[in-house]
Amino acid sequence: MRQILIIGAGPAGMSAAMALAEAGIRPIVIDENTLAGGQGFRQTNPDIDLDADAIYGREYGRYRDLHSRFRSCLDKIDHRSSTLVWAIHDRKAHTFNDKGFSEIAFDGLILAPGATDRLMPLPGWTLPGVFSLGAAQVALKDQGCFIGRRIVFAGSSPLLLLAALQYHKLGARQLCVLDTTPLHHKLRAAPGLLNSGRTFLQGLSYLWALKKRGVPIHNGVELREIEGQDRVTAIRFCDASGTEHRLTCDAVALGYGLRAETQLAELAGADFRFDHRLRQWLPRVDENGRAGDCLYIAGDGAATGGAYAAIASGTLAATALLGELGMSQAGKNGAHLQTQVGKLRRFQHHLATAFRWPHETAQTLPGHTIVCRCENVTADDIRTAATQAFGPVELNRMKAITRCGMGRCQGRFCSAALAEITAAACGKPIDAVGRLRAQAPVKPVPISTTETALR
Repeated sequence: MRQILIIGAGPAGMSAAMALAEAGIRPIVIDENTLAGGQGFRQTNPDIDLDADAIYGREYGRYRDLHSRFRSCLDKIDHRSSTLVWAIHDRKAHTFNDKGFSEIAFDGLILAPGATDRLMPLPGWTLPGVFSLGAAQVALKDQGCFIGRRIVFAGSSPLLLLAALQYHKLGARQLCVLDTTPLHHKLRAAPGLLNSGRTFLQGLSYLWALKKRGVPIHNGVELREIEGQDRVTAIRFCDASGTEHRLTCDAVALGYGLRAETQLAELAGADFRFDHRLRQWLPRVDENGRAGDCLYIAGDGAATGGAYAAIASGTLAATALLGELGMSQAGKNGAHLQTQVGKLRRFQHHLATAFRWPHETAQTLPGHTIVCRCENVTADDIRTAATQAFGPVELNRMKAITRCGMGRCQGRFCSAALAEITAAACGKPIDAVGRLRAQAPVKPVPISTTETALR
């Protein structure tokens, strides 16, 4: 029997596992989280009495159904939770959990690692009380707590609206949304967003619900600084007319959309392409998610598309992999799933116009702004390095000189800004400065574990 490994138990990983189980295959599913669901369909903490219906709204039925179907298949799935895959080499996944180090050989691999928040630094973003949007949602769903009493959701992402609405439904009242994208960009993107009418209307419902609840929403703002000494006390911003404001707050949730988690894809052998509209390097996959010999990438790890695209792409990847391994024919719904995934990912390109990644901010970012929180590297450190005569300006060389991206997060939260600042400083297109190469371990593990693995 061929061994198929799935990494990630979000919507894409769960749907892939269920498709394999229905075909009579017992896949191994590895996930860092304790409970399946990923970020978008994260299960609420069972030890805390949370109103899941209030958090997920109309999507609760879809959320509940997916988890129910996954649980019903667990006797046919080897689900290993709270386990980190820190390297992939020679068709083996190297893992770590509370039992220590192990490696898992596989014949076929489906990567469903999801995505993390994309962040643009600003002065004060390293203060206690500043969270990524995803972290703010984790605090709510997993710990049942708010990140503060007076909360500002800032950046540019539809998740700003969703997170603010979730907080309000569970009792938070002093909220504000600061969106850096001007309103006319949203209006310009509207026709393209209608390509996925259901998702578009869902986003409008978030906006309408917040307006009804009296939550202030400001479009086209320029974020200037998050103030505070030991923690956040206020945020300064300019409105669309250029007037500066100071808003008192004790917490900020910051985010500019999502960036695909691609480190494991690179270690598994995937090639990459640069998406100019999203301004990101993404794995090169075909319409089924195939990135190499028996290697498939599903969900936001291939390209952001949202939960529905993740579910469809997980099923699509599983059926295509079975066909490649000669274990069954490709699913009869393959063409339909390809169309669905393609439409939802194209929707994300239009969404990138409605909620812009403010790449031009990198040119004017104050020099003292910390870009890499792990290594305390500033914008001026990067700009100075970019002007040195050390050969071709390339991100991995910049990383070696400045240490930007060498810390605990391995560049997850600074690489996007590093690329933009570097490109602006040397006057090159963003894709010309390359991308940070992945290396094991992709996330921190005890030194004793890696020593054992390398023997």
